[in-house]
Amino acid sequence: MAVRLSVAFALLCGLVAGVAASSAEDRAIVLATTTSTQESGLLDYLLPIFHDKTGIEVTVIARRADEVLDGPRRGEVDVVLMHARPQEEKFVADGFGAKRFDVMYNDYLLIGPKSDPAGVKGKDIATALKAIEAKGAPFVTRGDRSGTHAAELALWIVAGIDIASTKGAWYREARQGMTAALEAARTANAYVLSDRGSWIAFRERGDLDVVVEGDKRLLNQYGVMLVNPDKFPNVKKELGQTFVDWLISPEGQATIARYKVDGQQLFFPNADKSGG
Repeated sequence: MAVRLSVAFALLCGLVAGVAASSAEDRAIVLATTTSTQESGLLDYLLPIFHDKTGIEVTVIARRADEVLDGPRRGEVDVVLMHARPQEEKFVADGFGAKRFDVMYNDYLLIGPKSDPAGVKGKDIATALKAIEAKGAPFVTRGDRSGTHAAELALWIVAGIDIASTKGAWYREARQGMTAALEAARTANAYVLSDRGSWIAFRERGDLDVVVEGDKRLLNQYGVMLVNPDKFPNVKKELGQTFVDWLISPEGQATIARYKVDGQQLFFPNADKSGG
């Protein structure tokens, strides 16, 4: 009898553990985002707060901007948070995503040597890029088809420069994430375009400093979308929408605003609940 009770108890414990594990799995979602968002430390700050409030675990998959939407297009992700608005809007228009919402913004900065060999400090971004190209001053590009790389290429166009045909040895491709690109610029004493969050979080600045900022063309807007549950029934609609709603709620927006590194605010909430 004692053996039977022990076996029954073990089976019951296993059943309870299985139910608990299943319940925990059911209270989890997958978030696709960009590498720079992950590297900023924002999600390490936000997600535990969200979990404490809702009990929902968020698993993060960080990819460069041109790869972020691959998983969501296959229905392998529940929510997307990124900063490449044209791609986001096409994702929704093509039926892969539900409504898109603005969440927050930061901005891009032109980082360069404190000695400023191209003489661009304080100039607008187009004038600065023209001067860098004209003088052949070292410039590090991420070169990895990320959102930041796409923004940089668009800025060369704004400056009237066909970088594909005019680049020379001065234009150096890191082909890595933002932290690696900043490190390459520090090592080469070169210019580089960085999002503000990555720059603030970058510790090994050496002789680098901000040389151009504040140009409206440097705005970096972030959006959030639930992957379309009508197209992909496996998407956790309620849990994913809970995350989206929290991000754009007054509480979520205030939480984003409180995230700082070295006393500096990295992201500025600007949720538009009518949709992006």
